[in-house]
Parts: sequence; C-alpha cells; structure tokens
Amino acid sequence: MKRPLLCTAAAASLGVGLLLSASPVQSKPPQATTSTSLLSTPQGANRAEMQTMQIPSHGAPLNALVYVAAGAGPHPAVILLHGFPGNERNLDLAQDMRRAGWDVLYFNYRGSWGTPGNFSFTHSIEDTAAAIAYLRQPNVAKTLRLDPARIVLLGHSMGGFMTVEAAAADPAIKAFATISAADMAGHAQALVRKDGEAAGIKAMSAGLADEGMAPLSGCTPDGLARELLDHAPEWIFPSKVDALKNRTALIITSDDGLAPANQAFAADLRKAGDTHVTTVHLPTDHAYSDQRLELSKSVLKWLANLAK
Repeated sequence: MKRPLLCTAAAASLGVGLLLSASPVQSKPPQATTSTSLLSTPQGANRAEMQTMQIPSHGAPLNALVYVAAGAGPHPAVILLHGFPGNERNLDLAQDMRRAGWDVLYFNYRGSWGTPGNFSFTHSIEDTAAAIAYLRQPNVAKTLRLDPARIVLLGHSMGGFMTVEAAAADPAIKAFATISAADMAGHAQALVRKDGEAAGIKAMSAGLADEGMAPLSGCTPDGLARELLDHAPEWIFPSKVDALKNRTALIITSDDGLAPANQAFAADLRKAGDTHVTTVHLPTDHAYSDQRLELSKSVLKWLANLAK
C-alpha cells in the first residue's frame, strides 16, 4: 500500500534557537575503518543477528536470510516457507521464534521475488530440500550457531505444501507445522474430476492467476496448473500420510476454505497411528490478518513443547 510523502520545512527562528541552546559538549569523531561495509557491527559475543546468504540449488542461488538467536547455542532451527506467490512472509513469526531461542531461515524459491531461475512447484520442492541440506553443512551450522539435528519445517499456504513434501521425503525432519496448508495438487485433481480435464485445468489456472503472478518468473498459470495435475498422484497430502505418521505435527487452520482438507489430513495422520498431532483453528482470513498474536502464541507453544 502506497503512503503519501509528508514534507515539512523548519522555521529559521527555530533553527537559530536550537543552535543557541545546544550543549557545548562535543561528540567523538568516528573512528577510521578499513572495512568496506556501510554499517558497523555491535561488539559482544553471541548476539542476536541477521545474516544474509545465497543458498545453491540446482545451479541457482536462492536469496535467503537467517535470524540468528542470541546465545552460544547450538539453537534449534526453523525453515519458514512462504506461499504462492508469497505476499505474506510471516517474518513477525520469525522474529518471535528467534526471541524464543530458535534460528529461522527464510528464502525465496527459484524464480520468485528476485531469486534467479524459473518458478515451478517441482523447483520449489527441490529448493526446500536444498535449504535443509545447507543448514546441515557443518561450517554453516557452526557459523549460525544452530543444531542441524533439530530442524523444523513451518510453511504457510503453498509453503505448507512444500513442508509436507519435504518432511515426507526426509525422515530426519522429526517435526513440521503448517499454517493453512494448500494441497494444491489435490485441489487441481478435484477440479478435473468434477469438471473434466480441460475445464479443471482452466479453473485451476484462473485461480493461480488471481493469486498474482507478478513476483514469479519463467512460468504461466496454465503451465503451473498442468504441473500440479501431472504430479497429483505423488504430491497430494493423503499420499504422504504413511511417511509422516511418526512425526510431530502442528496443523493450523482458519476460515479461508482450506480448513476441511487440513482437518482431514490431521485425521488421516491420527488414524495411521500418529499420536503427536496438534490442531488449532483461528477465526480469521488466509493471511491471519487479525490473529497475528494468537498465531504466534500457537506456534511458540508448540515449539516450546518440542524443546522439552
């Protein structure tokens, strides 16, 4: 949302008055430095900080950042996965999780928000796996003061789709959380079953276009819709239940129309024997616009129980 610029001009008499009343105490001149950085770094060991990097994924560098928690660590880590196209980044949650002692990695998939490459769901799944592998590198874990054995995935909307796919493919991910996860392949499959392939793909394509394609490159709504349908048998959430039935899960829903599918997914996990599934429903929209504090509380409470 654009905001108008407010311009003011200070009166000359006020400026003179301030000069006449100013304290004679002189500040110390800045110290000379040979660093090429525009900013100085506060002194002190193991402070909270933000580090930026580019994570290699299949020949493309993923634009990424990590909120590093204060303290020597090693800290547990959350990989925060954004949706389609990713307007709601949930970085308020990232800050809250860092204050609670978690490192948080956020990145943009290939072809999204300035990261080079072409966007696709296949690439996004690969990029999520690349982000996990990056945090597990010993030198990276040391620099970020994190524990590579304690990585949790947390995804919103399409990020929930990525969370389910990545967690199912990686048995070392012991816990995952979704916020209004979008089973996009399942939705595409349902549209085709209801209306036929041509009409179903057209409807799915229109829905993707409505979400906004401007931040994405190298893709079209129709191509993405066809990709979802082609991979539906291996990507739909029910196909991942067996792989995830022994994981700790948090499934958060809202009044955005995705709750029934997510509640069914939680029920399927429990039916398969998962006794560590937590569900939370908040009465709000898809971006959790008026429930941000409650959303944060729900996530932090669940994470706190993981640390015990």
